[in-house]
Amino acid sequence: MTAIQPTTPLSTATVLGEVADRRRQQDATFGEQNHPDGTGPDVELTGVLRRAADAAYTARFTTELARAEGRLTWLHILREEVYEALAEAAPAELRDELLDVAATAVVWIEAIDRRGAAS
Repeated sequence: MTAIQPTTPLSTATVLGEVADRRRQQDATFGEQNHPDGTGPDVELTGVLRRAADAAYTARFTTELARAEGRLTWLHILREEVYEALAEAAPAELRDELLDVAATAVVWIEAIDRRGAAS
């Protein structure tokens, strides 16, 4: 009996390949980059004029409100994920939130590609 292995949809694999290509371009342009995280609940976000923790809370609230009202957009979803990441100070939690940011960006790209295929 053969075990069924979960597979990555072709669209996801294609986008992840493009992300890998972009990463290679970044390395070629900038070399290896090692910067401080610069995150945490008390970090002030430029243009938002509030602490990251407050911005994350507001983003979660507006996303849930938009969902409840049937007007949810990718902007709501990605903004929430980004602000949640910016509010994290602990490396393990920050890493987890950044995975959410990356996954959300990939699924949004896939949605754009589906729209293009349907046009």
